[in-house]
Amino acid sequence: MPSHPAVLALAALLLLPVGATAADSGLVVSDAHVRLMPPGTPNSLAFMSISNRSGSDRRLLQAASPMARTVELHTHIDDHGVMRMRQIAAIDIPAGGRAELRSGGQHVMLIGLRQPLREGEHVPLTLRFDDGSTQQLEVPVRRPQPALAAEPPAAPGKH
Repeated sequence: MPSHPAVLALAALLLLPVGATAADSGLVVSDAHVRLMPPGTPNSLAFMSISNRSGSDRRLLQAASPMARTVELHTHIDDHGVMRMRQIAAIDIPAGGRAELRSGGQHVMLIGLRQPLREGEHVPLTLRFDDGSTQQLEVPVRRPQPALAAEPPAAPGKH
């Protein structure tokens, strides 16, 4: 078989993976972490910031991980004074802006963990966006951050 450079170049192009990465489409994930849960808890949550450096609005459509039976996008809603988590179809990421996935707001829910998570280990997580791009992450497991202490009272006479 002849090994013409054009044939080899075409063959190499055909072997490239199909689909873009999220970074190619202007999406950048930062500060991602999975919450360490008490022993025996079957679920956990992933938090992160997703910046959209493109000129087009984007949406996070799906997340997946081999560490959980199911992975869903969730938010918190006020149900007559009681905060409840609800599955949502997508998370909007405005052009030039960002989506903050955080405690008490939108987040990725890992349901049916296949094994207990340990602090410091990494959870593989794949994010899929509406433009067809994906991002593969290795997300560290971290303890929840303690709530911020209340501000100290004002000094007398300094209102």
